[in-house]
Amino acid sequence: MPAPQARRRVDHPKAAALGRARQRSCFYCNEEIEDVDYKVDAILARFVSDKGEIRSRHITGACRRHQRQVTVAVKRAREMALLPYVVR
Repeated sequence: MPAPQARRRVDHPKAAALGRARQRSCFYCNEEIEDVDYKVDAILARFVSDKGEIRSRHITGACRRHQRQVTVAVKRAREMALLPYVVR
């Protein structure tokens, strides 16, 4: 009996509609930024939801290293009153 062939993933034009969205790449890796700065609140706002929650890696597409740095930076920015804890 021949060995089963591996299935190839074909990029389907309706992939998003079928529940298979493309892999998001890390913003900081693409921009070649080494460390996340808590003072740049315009970039950090991308990683915070409307309610003030820190978005997960699955949603933001950040790599593990930068997601951890974003979490620490958001917490520092909140402490320094650069970002709100909760949006009312």
